[in-house]
Amino acid sequence: MGRFTSFEEIQAWQEARMLARQVYQLTTTAEFSRDVGLKDQIRRAAVSVTSNIAEGFERGTDNELARYLEIAKGAAGEVGSLAYVALNCGYIDEDAFRQLVNRGTRIGKLIGGLQRYLRRTS
Repeated sequence: MGRFTSFEEIQAWQEARMLARQVYQLTTTAEFSRDVGLKDQIRRAAVSVTSNIAEGFERGTDNELARYLEIAKGAAGEVGSLAYVALNCGYIDEDAFRQLVNRGTRIGKLIGGLQRYLRRTS
């Protein structure tokens, strides 16, 4: 893990932070906030991405980071899936939906790249 000195340097974490901010902004609208279950689930998933990247890094080994990156990648996918539900319910428009899905996909690719790097260097 000599490549990073803090989890904040990890590009996937930086993107995930933006994803969480976007999710929180979108879920404060009146209609979305009334659907407490969906609102809470998509928020938890978004926060899970940043939290798992940070936790994996802080555990101090490449194996632990790789394990937590798997969880973070899954949570990014969950945000994308929940974005479909929000779109179908009319809570977000097509543009907001595309932004969420595109950012989640970008995070997944960044995590995948970091996972490949960790496998090569282990």
